[in-house]
Amino acid sequence: MPTQFDPPSGTRDFLAGDWEFRESAFARIRSVFARYGFEPLVTPSFEYGDEGDKLIFKILRRGEHEETGEADLALRYDHTVPLARVAAAYGSQLPTPYKRYAIGPVWRADRPGRGRYREFTQCDLDTLGSTSVMADAEVVSAAHDVLAELGLTGFRFLVNSRRVLAGLLEGFGVPADLGSGVLITLDKLDKLAPEEVGAELRERGLSEQTAESLVGALTAGSVEQVRDALKTSEEGAAGIEEVDELLSLLAGQVPADRLVFTPRLVRGLSYYTGPIWEIVADGIPGSLAGGGRYDHLIEQLGGPNVPATGGALGVERILMSLPDPGSAHSRLDVAVTVMGEQYAGRSFSLAAAARAAGLRASVYLGTSGKLGRQLKWASDTGARWALIYGGAEDEAGTVTVRDMTSGDQAAVPVSELTGYLAGLADAAGLPGPA
Repeated sequence: MPTQFDPPSGTRDFLAGDWEFRESAFARIRSVFARYGFEPLVTPSFEYGDEGDKLIFKILRRGEHEETGEADLALRYDHTVPLARVAAAYGSQLPTPYKRYAIGPVWRADRPGRGRYREFTQCDLDTLGSTSVMADAEVVSAAHDVLAELGLTGFRFLVNSRRVLAGLLEGFGVPADLGSGVLITLDKLDKLAPEEVGAELRERGLSEQTAESLVGALTAGSVEQVRDALKTSEEGAAGIEEVDELLSLLAGQVPADRLVFTPRLVRGLSYYTGPIWEIVADGIPGSLAGGGRYDHLIEQLGGPNVPATGGALGVERILMSLPDPGSAHSRLDVAVTVMGEQYAGRSFSLAAAARAAGLRASVYLGTSGKLGRQLKWASDTGARWALIYGGAEDEAGTVTVRDMTSGDQAAVPVSELTGYLAGLADAAGLPGPA
């Protein structure tokens, strides 16, 4: 039973350790995207609403804005609609092709559950304005490098083409008016038994023989059998050629055992027009990422008619799958003791000297002047070093720098403290001053 102190259902609070873990992962993702020449796009947290979608979080306007007649607004549902709006609004200012990524929160008025949130982070990567399969390959390669950079193992890409699927339908004599529904059912092959999928295909109007043959080709049949079946279809042959070109481009970028041509892969969204892909991993249900070519979607969403390809990383699922960092959260690098009121000013300036060396530092804010208690505080913060300044140090003009791991101590002239700490930081691999 939630209490008044719990966050709203389907949302989360992130304390410092969790947030820093997430931000570190996002920084790596951004770094990979930047290496491929993708640039960030940041759009408002709310957009114009869509009355037809029940999962949209609508914004209630009150007060002075209630009677303005402004169009309905809603919290951002995804990053694709904003991309279409930006492409329409800034088309002449954008490079061609336009390669962008977006990492930020989105909101869904969905029923929350385990691992399912109403506010979560979405990560998209898209290229607008290119029909080249190289654009598809770049997106796939960048998605691969992100997972590898984050330390994931045991994942692989399932690759297919909507043109391959169209060729299969044609080759098995599926009537055009049944094609869309048949693909929706075939998309359930990774969730339902082949017999159940076959039964649903018959309910959609396929003959028993056609349903059985189609399901058999995509489950019990080999990839080579599927390739042979597609040779009689012009669309299917073009799809195979598209898949082979994509796999050839990726051969030098992605390990061969991570690329699998999967004729049964559908990706149920009907707007895909060419290559499609998903990332799956051992022991993880569902997919970690997915995408494909969608040459007409931007126009359908109100933007220009430009070819497009892209993908979305399931960052929330990916974050839950990352190896445990295995280290406690550290709030400080340097903890500065205050051994008496008469030394408070000096201690405050010592903390400033540590910050000048690019380190996180703070003075002791408690009331006890006992060294033992202050060193315990330093340990609790995760500080690497403690600075001790009392009567003996004041008389000698030095500060005692204590290594909180080894217990070793060194007397350092106050005037040399910043340089000394910068050297310790460099030796420890910590970032220096900005």
